[in-house]
Amino acid sequence: MPFVRIVVAPLSGFPDGERRIVNVGGRSIGVFRVGSHFYGIRNRCPHQGGPLCLGHVLGDAVADAPGSARISSDPLRIACPWHGWEYDLDSGQSFMGPASPGVRSYGAGVEPGASLLEDATARPEMRVPGPYVAETFEVTIEDEYVVLHT
Repeated sequence: MPFVRIVVAPLSGFPDGERRIVNVGGRSIGVFRVGSHFYGIRNRCPHQGGPLCLGHVLGDAVADAPGSARISSDPLRIACPWHGWEYDLDSGQSFMGPASPGVRSYGAGVEPGASLLEDATARPEMRVPGPYVAETFEVTIEDEYVVLHT
C-alpha cells in the first residue's frame, strides 16, 4: 500500500519545540518539531492506551568533562503522561525493556508546496467529477509545509 501524505501545517506556523496532534484514518498521531527535525509517532501508549503525545520529550544528560553537562538529543524520547513509560521519538522503540512493545512511528518532514500540488494533479483517480463547474483562478504555492507520511 502506498503511503499517504498528510499536510500538518505551514512550516512558518510550526515553531521549534511545538507538537501537533492529527487524526488520520481513525488514528491519532503526534507530529513534533525539535530544531530542524520532525517526528511522527502514534498517540497511544502500548502500556495502557494513554495519550502518549501529551507527554514530555526527553534527552539524556551527558557530560564531556566535569561541569559541562548538557542534554543530548540523540536519542530523543517521549514519556507517557500516565505512567512515564518512555519511547524513542524517531523509531518508537520502548525503553522499558526488550519484552515491552514499541509504538508506531511515522516519517515527517518539510516539502515544498509545489510538490503537494503536483501529487494532487498526478493522481486523478482520487478525484471524481461532479455535476457542477466552479469559476477558477490561478494559484501559486509560495511556502513550505510540514507533511506526515503514513
